Amino acid sequence: MSAEESTVEWTPWVVPPNAPKLDEVIYERCNRTTGGSVARITINRPDRLNAMTSHTMREIMEAVNAANDDDTVGVVVLQGAGDRAFSSGGDVSWEGNRTRADWFFDVPPNHTVRFSLKPVIAAVRGYAIGGGNHLAYTCDLTIAADNAVFGQIGSRVGSPADGYMVRYLVRVIGAKRAREMWLTRRRLSAQEALEWGLVNQVVPLAELDEAVLAMADRILDGSPTCIRILKAVFDQEIDEMAGDVRRTAYLTAPRFVGGDEAKEAVLAFKEKRPPRFWPVPHEN
Repeated sequence: MSAEESTVEWTPWVVPPNAPKLDEVIYERCNRTTGGSVARITINRPDRLNAMTSHTMREIMEAVNAANDDDTVGVVVLQGAGDRAFSSGGDVSWEGNRTRADWFFDVPPNHTVRFSLKPVIAAVRGYAIGGGNHLAYTCDLTIAADNAVFGQIGSRVGSPADGYMVRYLVRVIGAKRAREMWLTRRRLSAQEALEWGLVNQVVPLAELDEAVLAMADRILDGSPTCIRILKAVFDQEIDEMAGDVRRTAYLTAPRFVGGDEAKEAVLAFKEKRPPRFWPVPHEN
């Protein structure tokens, strides 16, 4: 489906009167003149390549709740501010200072996709790295601009993945490719991501907004109740995988919260050098 197939008219994006008051996230709504609305959630930290902290993630959840409570909204769009990045994942400065309690109580951004009662379309411009990548691929649909770049970086910056984020990627692109992405931190262009099945569609950067609304229009043409049920059924697959994500994170945290590997990873990132994880071998 191309953007030009949609001839439906839309009102301009506006912040609705009952929108939550947010600092790092923008919540907007666009109405279809024939009925139905789209809520757009924008991670608004472009100076940090839309990297997320616990505050950002909680605000994303507030925005999702606003969309859930709005009966006119049938589709949610998730994007990053600007053209440089969808999201570069967790803010490394914040990651390095997380406590074990943070690991246990933080709401992973991926949960927002499961908690949304409406289908979520990721509109990806620029970098979708680390947490930004698995946020994009856990959305119900993903449309990428031709400047998008996808990849994982966790093992380089001392940020381990837990729970379903890794397991679900196997369902999306297959076991071998998922392991390659996570273990080697290979980055994919938008076209490679399409070939791997990581995204549904790639369009020129200037046409991304139009393509997203065209996809939303197709969804809004369906029965709202049927769409809501389908969304829930698809999410049940992820629910089965999720298990006790927080418990897993809590058990994992002692190796990385305040540990030598985590400190070295953050320091290397700040100093723009390769991390030194391995001890230098000694001659016998």
